[in-house]
Amino acid sequence: MRVFLLLCLFNLSSYLLLGQKTGLPLGDEAYHIMDRLEIKADLTPDFHSSLKYYLREDIVNYALKIDTAQMSISIKDRRDLFYIFRDNNEAFTGAILNPQKTEIQKVYTDSSQTFYTIVSETANEAGESPYLFMSKKPILKHFYKTPANLWELDRENFYIRVNPIINGKAYAAKDDDFLFLNQRGIMIRGGIDGKVFFHTSILESQARFADYVRDQIVEDNAVPGAGFYKNYNSQVIDLEDAQDFLLAQGYVGFNISKHVYAQLGHGRNFIGDGYRSMFLSDFGNNYFYLKLNARVWKFHYQTLFAELNALGARDLTGNALIPKKFTAMHHLSYNLTKNLNIGIFEAVMFNRNNNFELQYLNPIILYRTVEQALGSADNAFVGLDFKWNLLNRFQLYGQLMLDEFKFDELFVERRGWWANKYGIQLGVKYIDMLGIDHLDGQIEYNSARPYTYTHRDSSASYTHYNQPLAHPLGANFKEIVFRLRYQAGKKWLIKPRLIYAVYGEDPDNENWGGDLLKPHTNRVMDFNNESGQGINTKTLIGGLDVSYELRHNLNLDFHYFYRKKNSEQDNLDLTTSYFGGGIRLNFANRSLDF
Repeated sequence: MRVFLLLCLFNLSSYLLLGQKTGLPLGDEAYHIMDRLEIKADLTPDFHSSLKYYLREDIVNYALKIDTAQMSISIKDRRDLFYIFRDNNEAFTGAILNPQKTEIQKVYTDSSQTFYTIVSETANEAGESPYLFMSKKPILKHFYKTPANLWELDRENFYIRVNPIINGKAYAAKDDDFLFLNQRGIMIRGGIDGKVFFHTSILESQARFADYVRDQIVEDNAVPGAGFYKNYNSQVIDLEDAQDFLLAQGYVGFNISKHVYAQLGHGRNFIGDGYRSMFLSDFGNNYFYLKLNARVWKFHYQTLFAELNALGARDLTGNALIPKKFTAMHHLSYNLTKNLNIGIFEAVMFNRNNNFELQYLNPIILYRTVEQALGSADNAFVGLDFKWNLLNRFQLYGQLMLDEFKFDELFVERRGWWANKYGIQLGVKYIDMLGIDHLDGQIEYNSARPYTYTHRDSSASYTHYNQPLAHPLGANFKEIVFRLRYQAGKKWLIKPRLIYAVYGEDPDNENWGGDLLKPHTNRVMDFNNESGQGINTKTLIGGLDVSYELRHNLNLDFHYFYRKKNSEQDNLDLTTSYFGGGIRLNFANRSLDF
């Protein structure tokens, strides 16, 4: 902790601070829009898509590059661009924050404001950007002056955006079971002097999840995607097994130089181009982190230091401090060509009796060498990833994560040695399938060998708050994901999905390699290990999400969910289904697909 604070003070003392950069929340629809445009437009963006979240400034710059390029895109693509411009309008208050900034002036040629001609490269007489969309009828003159923000303020060298968060859902499940989500909160972002930026959000939540999720909460002593929770007893509805929990995120960011920027905060990150990630996903709870990014030429280098919990809050009694552990990660991404990106990943998980290991602060060293020099007590990982855009319709992507392996055992003897621990992802995205505009598909394969991500004990396993940091199934599994996304019209969005997984569960007092919290020292056998061993289990998940946009970021949702678990032990079989919906404002839907 002291090291983190010293680093922050050092960086904050720098006066080479430029720009306004806040991040786009994970799960936002703009991620898919950026994905589509990068595949379709054949123009290289400034950001590297495997490192999420994106900065709002980056996605606006790329949207502007697409919007002003001499290329043919559909009406729906234009609407996507307008969504980006409306949702990130602080990028177009340059006339206020920087009087020297100029914008492209557009004259629209039709009533839908889809086609236009460029007549100049200056802002209009009022100093407003043509990309700054204003509301026709603000509420009480001060609220929703623009479509995206409840309240906003732009002054010289300062801006702020304030928005409510609402996610209210109710579901009818089998056997007259009642499920619900009741989430309310606020999100604030802003910038000062064009040098410092900030984001904060807090979400108060009450929920009763489906039966398989409730079982997982009991096992982990944590809500998936959250951490500490209280039992919730409603005064309106007679129910059991409901939870009350808070979700809070916040960070402050600043540039160290033109190409290097830092961020200190509490939240989550994601590395990869898939639905899942074998490196780092957003499945688990928020954590405290320091992130450094350097982008030069075709390179993007990210270093992430994070403080994690070795246990869950409900694993302890009284007011005891939860034991800490730490991780340090590097990811180097390189655009080999304008369509092909490759990356190298490394991470180490360690515990030092609640103290950070100073040697891991080196941002440009192979962690494995440091780990060996310290005595090999820590859990080190390396990985490779790639993304290849093809024919303006397809994207191939993948990840290879190596925990431990022995060359002879992996490639020569091939005896299923327990320590050949690795994870694989391979996927393809297909946009405008069969020539249908905005019908996009994705198929993805994920697999992790038994005992991958585990260590001698949970103090160095690849977990946080008893939840995996990568794939939600942990290890000892194979999975295939199929997703569709269809923008049926200006307001309708339809997203079906199918997920099939084979994995192994543990009998009592046995460890077959799927539970990341169990030490690999008590494994069942050294050889003949294969994915799905233990109690062989298969799950089939089917889901359908339909959304209708009432206004910008305000949606009516309908959901149908089906999950069938088929276990070798019949008493572990479980079938789950529910349907329902609700209303959502400034909130990204999060599916618990495991």
